[in-house]
Amino acid sequence: MTRILFVCTGNVYRSVLAERLLAVRLAPGAAVLPESAGTRARPRPGMDPAARAVLERLGGDGSGFTARRLTAPLVTDAALVLGLAREHREAAVRLAPSAMRRCFTLKEFVRLATDGTDEARGRVPEEGAVRGASGLGPVVAAASARRGAVLPVPAAEDEVTDPWDRPHEVLDECAQDIDRAVRRLALLLDGGGVRG
Repeated sequence: MTRILFVCTGNVYRSVLAERLLAVRLAPGAAVLPESAGTRARPRPGMDPAARAVLERLGGDGSGFTARRLTAPLVTDAALVLGLAREHREAAVRLAPSAMRRCFTLKEFVRLATDGTDEARGRVPEEGAVRGASGLGPVVAAASARRGAVLPVPAAEDEVTDPWDRPHEVLDECAQDIDRAVRRLALLLDGGGVRG
């Protein structure tokens, strides 16, 4: 089972939305286990009611969730670590420097893995965009190699807005933004169609 870890601050909105949306966007039987954690999370069972409502409107399942704090073992055990902002990617690298080549923001990874900045602006990658070998390893290696070889983009293009203590519309926009990126991620992981 390939573990993908999403990271945000509280493990209340962004990372859990990404975890649960990826779970429903992957093809049936995919050998991928989406997980999440927060850099300042307080362990607590159950999803935030507003986050759960938005998730369920997008077809996700909010049951059985427990928030947890980001730890070095979570980072080192994941095949891919995806922060929802650059600060989350950096926090993961500080905890486990050896995982640096596997740590990206969600949007950064999709952009680099599909080899172009157009994907950050909403174009879905073509099937098999970076496939040449099966599995996640070659995709992560290709994205890591491109990190310093492509022109940088403004930070806002690689991050998802934090909806904490903001109007409900911001949470809706955040969830839609995450879902667009997760759909492209699912294409990269599945090499084919996206459910939902």
